[in-house]
Amino acid sequence: MFEIQPMNAERFRQQTRRSTVIIALIFLALAMVLSTSAVALFGEPGGDNLRFNVGGVFVAVLLMAALMRGKFWSQDWMAPAVYGWRLKRSLMSITNIMHQVTAAVEQGDPTAMKLLRFYHLGLSQMHELDGNSSDHSQLTREMDQHKARMEALGIDTQQTQLDPAWLEAMKPLSR
Repeated sequence: MFEIQPMNAERFRQQTRRSTVIIALIFLALAMVLSTSAVALFGEPGGDNLRFNVGGVFVAVLLMAALMRGKFWSQDWMAPAVYGWRLKRSLMSITNIMHQVTAAVEQGDPTAMKLLRFYHLGLSQMHELDGNSSDHSQLTREMDQHKARMEALGIDTQQTQLDPAWLEAMKPLSR
């Protein structure tokens, strides 16, 4: 279950830039070492060693993927980037069924209303964290209208957790 956490946007951007630089530098070092090693071991002096260079980079990509999931993902310095990734994945899971959600909201389905409220809160935070204020005024109007409708129906508007059961409840509508 994903939960929206309060975050300082400037600090979030600073930390994600730092983790991106660290990952990029590690990848560059791995790619250079593996490509150079492949050429030294299997290449021909003065020959066409492009395939060994490309092979070294390919192995570096595979190694980085394994390091990301196995080692780096749980590190403190990666926490903001992981949070941002999880937030965007959660929002995308709702976006993929948005037509079912909006149809169910129009029918007054409380689960769909909670799901849409989480989506609005998560999207608002994502815009804030990414520093994207261009779509914020339109989103704010939609959020306020939906929140007022939820309050009128007595549904809690503090939907900061994405319950996977809400997503499952919307899927039968798409079949």
